[in-house]
Amino acid sequence: MRSFDFAPLYRASVGFDQIADMMDRVFTNDAPQPSYPPYNIEKTDENAYRISIAVAGFSESDLTVEVKENALIIAARKGEKDDKAAQYLHRGIATRAFERRFTLADHVRVTGAIHQDGLLHIELTREVPEALKPRRIAITTGAAVEKDVVDAKAVN
Repeated sequence: MRSFDFAPLYRASVGFDQIADMMDRVFTNDAPQPSYPPYNIEKTDENAYRISIAVAGFSESDLTVEVKENALIIAARKGEKDDKAAQYLHRGIATRAFERRFTLADHVRVTGAIHQDGLLHIELTREVPEALKPRRIAITTGAAVEKDVVDAKAVN
């Protein structure tokens, strides 16, 4: 069991509590991660990403893509067919049900999903609000800066 101390991160940063909590969850989770179905995460632009999942044997009606509470959930359930009537000599194509979850960062939204050539492509875009974009602060000399904070009086 690995143990990491995130105290230096808390001392040197403000507002990164979620990242430290997420890292703590990742390192304390000893359960093996599922490897089915295989997937790729690709950065297609500065603020655009694509998740490609191998979903051979599934149709669009078998797949669901859902976003709930900053989590992207991809699930597949194969419809009941006459598979029992088929007699396989070798069955190597896995079409078992699955659910794959991805945690989305703040301001990342799903813009679309395409099912093509046995792959499910999910397009993601990071849209940073204007209020969070970097801005230059003017530096003044000699004049007092107005504060939005009410000065508290000492009580003794």
